[in-house]
Amino acid sequence: MEQTTFHLPRSQPEEQGISSTAVIAFLNAIKERQLEVHSLMLLRHGRVTAEGWWAPYAPDIPHMLFSLSKSFTSTAIGFAAAEGKLSLDDEVISFFPEEAPEEAGTNLTSMRIRHLLMMGTGHALDTTDGMHQSADGNWVKAFLQVPVEHEPGTHFIYNSGATYMLAAILQKVTGQTLLDYLQPRLLEPLGIEGATWETCPRGIQIGGWGLSITTEDIAKFGQLYLQRGVWNSQRLLSEAWIDEATSKQIANGDGGASDWAQGYGYQFWRCRHGLYRGDGAFGQFCIVMPEHDAVLAMTSGTNDLQGVMDAVWDHLLPAMKQEPLPPDESAQAKLAAELKSLTLPIPQLQMDSRLEETVSGNVYSLEDNNEHWNKVVISFAGNQASFVISNLENEYTINLGRGEWVEGKTSFLQVEEKRIAASFTWLQEDTLELTMRLIETPFAFTSQIVFKEDALVWSRHSNVQPASNDIRGQVTGTV
Repeated sequence: MEQTTFHLPRSQPEEQGISSTAVIAFLNAIKERQLEVHSLMLLRHGRVTAEGWWAPYAPDIPHMLFSLSKSFTSTAIGFAAAEGKLSLDDEVISFFPEEAPEEAGTNLTSMRIRHLLMMGTGHALDTTDGMHQSADGNWVKAFLQVPVEHEPGTHFIYNSGATYMLAAILQKVTGQTLLDYLQPRLLEPLGIEGATWETCPRGIQIGGWGLSITTEDIAKFGQLYLQRGVWNSQRLLSEAWIDEATSKQIANGDGGASDWAQGYGYQFWRCRHGLYRGDGAFGQFCIVMPEHDAVLAMTSGTNDLQGVMDAVWDHLLPAMKQEPLPPDESAQAKLAAELKSLTLPIPQLQMDSRLEETVSGNVYSLEDNNEHWNKVVISFAGNQASFVISNLENEYTINLGRGEWVEGKTSFLQVEEKRIAASFTWLQEDTLELTMRLIETPFAFTSQIVFKEDALVWSRHSNVQPASNDIRGQVTGTV
């Protein structure tokens, strides 16, 4: 079956009962609260009413979804159950008898697929760290060795290892990876191209995180669930699955003002206002609003996920009316201009520095540091600079623009070579600032380099925490 790209239809907000002014207010709230959002796409009645990307992020660039990946893994299990390849009541250890402990306890033997789906495995802690630390890379065995303290189905603990087990079970019963299995069932029908998914050391796609797709792809996925499993007049998923997966299967708190305490389904979170969502770390969202016939897809790089959702509830949700609104050409033009001009702040030139000629091309040897970087070279040519850094194994070159983004590709600070946008400015005569945005991820890193005679002092921090590759404190280098 040949893949064909499918784009969602577009519409003015007022035609679908949404005020352009309300969307502008939402954008203003995001800006005022200093929430780093990378993209948004708002659908109403199946049509895109507002879409925007904060440069240097762009429509065609895939974005790392983190735990929003879990909702796609759940969907794969829904397909497999419908095809009779597995049952939600199958025992987890039945798929991996060779990996199970010799004396499996009652709680482990009674753990079912549905308990993995609802994050009700019975574990007291997330199993992911233990899986990562397994010396032989056998994550399945590591998961099954973790004590199960509670009766499955009675205790919620957010557990990415449980989602990995769903991926491992799917690969065991189908002989295919998650993406290969989803290709004809979900990706091709929705026109999702170029999806990638990280794998464990043994080649199983991780399930709980690691999927990368575009913002419009996220929106299509949400629209499929909003349409209760029907796409282009064809049923892909059963209504029964949609209802079960997105309804509260287990309690995860006492409700209240938190959108992380409203109940959990099958790898979907319940929200306030009767809505549900898939979401991932640092603000990757697919919010489905059945009563409003709306979907909101967003990617971000923020630690304040509740702040993003509060802005949605404060500004977008109340703006959705049952009937179309009168055209408002002035507000529509203003909204279109704002969406087109969205950008994350580019570090602007604060001053020129006479040090450019002095330090350009110098090779600085770095003191011991936790990342094992050993040399750095910074060179300037007109309005561009290059930052070359090396360790014992690799050398990386990042090109940066003066007061503008320069895009390229690198595997610096990333597992694989992916896109980066970088810029530089002088904060003071002796202080250079470098901004590097890994634009297929939520991460951005800002370095400050202070030059002192024949030495430099380098510090770096991330836009979001935790970030395992932050340089803690400062590193000194000498010519």
